[in-house]
Amino acid sequence: MRNVAITTEFIKLDALLKYAALFSSGGEAKAAVEEGLVRVNGEVCILRGKKLRPGDTVEINGETLRVTGHES
Repeated sequence: MRNVAITTEFIKLDALLKYAALFSSGGEAKAAVEEGLVRVNGEVCILRGKKLRPGDTVEINGETLRVTGHES
């Protein structure tokens, strides 16, 4: 599991995937989400604008990300 720290209240799912360098473009991240390849907190999520907050987890391609606040 890899921690991804954010400094804002939330980050949108597609932005997190790009920010974490899992995709080189927002378009690639959007496509992966819409194809049902991403799980948020254990459930498939097809909403690219889903708001993620510290404590949420995202799984894709065998990698798990955990959103953390800037203090973590």
